[in-house]
Amino acid sequence: MSELAEAPVGEVVFPGQVLCKLPSSGQLRLGPGLQTQAETVCTIKSGILHKTKTGKLWVEGRQKRYIPAVEESLIGIITQKHGENFDVDIGGPFTATLPVLAFEGATRRNRPNLQVGDLVYARVTAAERDLDPVLACTDAQGKSSGFGQLKEGSLITSNTHYARRLLSRPPCPVLAALEKHLKQYEVAVGLNGKIWVKSPSIARTVIACNAIQRAEFMSSAQTELLVSKLVDVAQS
Repeated sequence: MSELAEAPVGEVVFPGQVLCKLPSSGQLRLGPGLQTQAETVCTIKSGILHKTKTGKLWVEGRQKRYIPAVEESLIGIITQKHGENFDVDIGGPFTATLPVLAFEGATRRNRPNLQVGDLVYARVTAAERDLDPVLACTDAQGKSSGFGQLKEGSLITSNTHYARRLLSRPPCPVLAALEKHLKQYEVAVGLNGKIWVKSPSIARTVIACNAIQRAEFMSSAQTELLVSKLVDVAQS
């Protein structure tokens, strides 16, 4: 069996597949789709195996059901309010927990005024296999850094694979085309496949949502043409 450095990065893997032995020394970093079993690393879902520059391994699939992982950013919907936390639907197998104090500047007297149905952009801080995941609307330093309630706008749903593409660098072609032709708009992409879009007008918001939904399987040239036509039609 191969060592960690020889894991089949870039290849398709399947649930239950043993990828490599655990390293005898150093740090092991595993992301979504992987787990340790005995002295090996194996997969728990099908997809393509990736490895980051920092050595973290993870499996990219196309499923709509989201499996949370620590430090991932997502968009959730408040489903219930409790004394010390909120229940949040993140599109996964379990409802997530968002503590009322997990916001920048939040105290027991100064709590966020979130209601059932509100959207939040949050970071996963805990994701144990058999426990509800825990969220925070701050970065690791306790700053908001773009996390928090997402007000107004529209929410669309895609798959986790497309969400990762939208967050890639350089910018995904559809976001680059929208920046060029639409200019004034905001977008937040959750790795759980939830995408929030907001602009100064309903028409612009509809254009952005349509473009993002339709461009998943288009080339860069096709995407540019699509966005250009959508903007022209709206302005005519």
